[in-house]
Amino acid sequence: MRRPIADRMLDLCENSAQQVAELWYADVSTSSRTPSYHSVPAQKAILQAATIYKNLKELFFTEKPYQAILEFLKKKQYAESLYEDNIPIHEAVYSLILMRRHIWLFSDLHAVYSDTAMEMHQALESVNRVVLLFDYIIYILAQLHHELDKRES
Repeated sequence: MRRPIADRMLDLCENSAQQVAELWYADVSTSSRTPSYHSVPAQKAILQAATIYKNLKELFFTEKPYQAILEFLKKKQYAESLYEDNIPIHEAVYSLILMRRHIWLFSDLHAVYSDTAMEMHQALESVNRVVLLFDYIIYILAQLHHELDKRES
């Protein structure tokens, strides 16, 4: 029996985090919507994205994802790093949208999904959960960014 879609997708994401992050960086470092990323060193940006990709499975299966994401972002100082690099919040949000998109593109490229009704249902559940996680990441990032702005003022 095949493993559930979420496990296959998240394992692929975790095991290929560097490769997915490099594909993401190729987009974010050239997109007209993220000009501030064009000057961020590739190694630094790729490491940040790869860290999220590697930890996505743990965040996916936690019972309290909001709290887990808040703790994860604070521990990794993700917002602080973006703030120090002068990445505006709208560009940071778009970079996370691209990061999420690259999960689907990479999963699709590696045929994680199939056409059976059960697997389509599992895929939809997995997509919804990952979207929720990225929604939380975006919200928390904006909140932390705002706190950094207030401290700076």
